[in-house]
Amino acid sequence: MKTILSLVAVFSAVALNAALTVDGVAARVGAEAILRSDVANELHRMGERDESRYREILDEMIDRKLILRAAASSKMTMQEWLVENRVREIVQKAFDGDRNKLIESLGRQRVSYPEWYRRLKEDMIIGAMRWQIVDKNVTASPSAMSREFMNHPERYNESNKVSFAIIMLNPSEKSRRAGITGSLESRSFESFGAKVYKDVAKPSDLVAEPLALELAKLKKGEVSPWIEVNDWSFLIKKTDETSGRALTFVEAYDAIEANVKEAEARRIYKEWIRRMRAETFIKIY
Repeated sequence: MKTILSLVAVFSAVALNAALTVDGVAARVGAEAILRSDVANELHRMGERDESRYREILDEMIDRKLILRAAASSKMTMQEWLVENRVREIVQKAFDGDRNKLIESLGRQRVSYPEWYRRLKEDMIIGAMRWQIVDKNVTASPSAMSREFMNHPERYNESNKVSFAIIMLNPSEKSRRAGITGSLESRSFESFGAKVYKDVAKPSDLVAEPLALELAKLKKGEVSPWIEVNDWSFLIKKTDETSGRALTFVEAYDAIEANVKEAEARRIYKEWIRRMRAETFIKIY
């Protein structure tokens, strides 16, 4: 969804600070120029409010032009029906199947449909080029996987898991707190309508941070004091806790393979970009 939404983000120029107020050439890539306003557009499209990432984004834009130049040189094309299929996917997923909503959204962003369509087509060409040069050539050899497993054992540990139950009282139910606390020895948490969570690796993904912090302090079987969060009252019981352990090579196989392939893809991509930069006139102003 983020990728889809980024395609309809703002392209209009923004004066991020005095350095970008006056337009000018930011870089030349062969015979093509990247303007400062182009970089400002990209920064704005990505939601950046200042120019702290100016050079990083400019470098990415240079790489983008290099890839598109390579595609043109190799006569890589993207058939219009493929682009139209992608447009239909975006319209279906992000705009409830209504193309008019896409057009309206682009209008609010002051982006023309042809400009958005061109950007989408370029993205697809870049993806196809990356597949040809990088992705299809990525492998995870047994030796590389063995080195990864031996050199980075910390990446292949089973997470600690905790099970717990929470009693929640809204502001109008606070008078029940004393009765609940006094009855816990004879009644279970569940009998008070507690919400139960089992084998959770990251409690903070499920409950508010103050509750997750209090849970971390408890030993198995312990019950917390009452915790106030936004005028609600919470009581937590840690029912179980399992310590993480080191995974075997077989258990971690998929994760090892993914990490090796990711590293190999980065290496091939950087080498590809390095070669193209070395073969192309590039000047940054």
